[in-house]
Amino acid sequence: MNSFHHLFGPVPSRRYGRSLGVDLAVPKTCTLNCRFCQLGPTPLTTVTRTDAPPIAEVLAELRSWLSSGQTADFITASGSGEPTLHTRFGDLFRFVRAETSCRSLLLSNGSLFHLPEVRRDAALADVVKVSLHAWDQASFERVTRPHPSLRFDAILDGYRAFRRQFAGRLDLEVFIVPGVNDAPEQAQRIAELAQSFSPDGITLNTAVRPPADSGVSACPPEQVSALTALFGPAAQATGAEPATAPGELTEEALIALVSRHPVSLHALAATFHITEAEMRTFLDPLAQRQRLRLFESQGVPFAGPA
Repeated sequence: MNSFHHLFGPVPSRRYGRSLGVDLAVPKTCTLNCRFCQLGPTPLTTVTRTDAPPIAEVLAELRSWLSSGQTADFITASGSGEPTLHTRFGDLFRFVRAETSCRSLLLSNGSLFHLPEVRRDAALADVVKVSLHAWDQASFERVTRPHPSLRFDAILDGYRAFRRQFAGRLDLEVFIVPGVNDAPEQAQRIAELAQSFSPDGITLNTAVRPPADSGVSACPPEQVSALTALFGPAAQATGAEPATAPGELTEEALIALVSRHPVSLHALAATFHITEAEMRTFLDPLAQRQRLRLFESQGVPFAGPA
């Protein structure tokens, strides 16, 4: 079986079905250090765009994956950091359109959308998902702990400019952090800003997986549902972790699934259609060999990167 360095999955996604992840970042390279990030803290935020990893390596792995006969609903730019920090992320979407029958998806925090070149290449994707968790510079800094050069108003202007030029589907994620942006008046301000760039879909999310800041907790489902109503008919609350099988249960498939973010034992068992006890039996030897890590967060068992 091929072992890929830049691909992971297909991962079962709540919103996008079977999604083959393409990691365009060196772990963990990001513009933000979000308190809720499931990938853990960002050691040093950056806005310096680079061409690492080499795009030729990434596309060669994709060709190898495609030649194996596997399928996915989406080929997705995501992974260990912010994909738009890669100067050639647009080449991935050109490849998907020219050489596959899949759709392409960009999962971005949106922080570089003030740059015309980022908006130009993002517009090559079929679907783009950006984020908005704040309503002004102070709340933006409190939630995301951004690189000092990033300005909230410039990012919003970038979203509006992108909406005018983008013919595909634009989705928005709003992450609710209790005690930070969960008051109705705060959510209302975010909702009003979202209306200014008219996303096609809005998802309200909260801490399902262990966050970078251990002080961040999940917002109660009933509260998330109440806040969702403020965002209009295009909005929905995130449900439970998905249970769409990514394929045969093998060591490599499972490690690839948890290599970029932790997944609960319950979700893993549902994903591969086995019991939690059977999944634990499969996981324990991998943890002993340090291929992955087993731990608990708020009393829930998870498997994550070693």
